[in-house]
Amino acid sequence: MHPSIPHDRPEQLQQIQSGLMQGEQIIAVYDASGVGTGFLGLTDRRVIVQDKSFVGKKIAITSIPYSKITSVSVVSNKSLAGSFFSSGSIAINVGTHVYEMDFRGEQKAHHVHSVILHYISRP
Repeated sequence: MHPSIPHDRPEQLQQIQSGLMQGEQIIAVYDASGVGTGFLGLTDRRVIVQDKSFVGKKIAITSIPYSKITSVSVVSNKSLAGSFFSSGSIAINVGTHVYEMDFRGEQKAHHVHSVILHYISRP
């Protein structure tokens, strides 16, 4: 396995690895809690979300090219007066759909936000 890739669960990392395109590199795979989301993977080409919100207990692995992401947000139910990343939650806007995820720790949310912002800010 690749111990250098930040990840929470080895089986989630393996799932992402099994679906990589030629030459695609994994940046991180983080377990996510919250409504309908199992985990989020970041590669150098896309965001991969395991979505459990489908009818009939079906699960989808959704690939979102960075070019389709319109914004990424830090989400908090309190004032963000203390720190920009005082929350472990982010929201990714793709067209009219919003993927909201809670991560185990502010640093993981910060990493996800930073990577997505880097790729969607490129010309």
